[in-house]
Amino acid sequence: MTSKLQITIPKRIADQYGIAPGDEIEFVPGAEGVRLVPARARAALQLGREERLRLFDAATARQREREREMPLPATAPSRDWRRDDLYSRGEPR
Repeated sequence: MTSKLQITIPKRIADQYGIAPGDEIEFVPGAEGVRLVPARARAALQLGREERLRLFDAATARQREREREMPLPATAPSRDWRRDDLYSRGEPR
């Protein structure tokens, strides 16, 4: 990153993803950090409502299947804290 906040993309990566000088790049926030996405690719990734719902339903079904395979404890785990302890953390006693 330069002092002008400019980024150089390595040639190998630019060639791999078809990025050329003058191309628009979008910075997309994500859970793990920031992703660089060519603007034309982002437009192609726009999904319709039905497709998003289908993907969501498929992911939900996969999660439900994983939950069925997970062993559940016979009794609830004990804990050595109370709900009020959550609100008094870091306060002088």
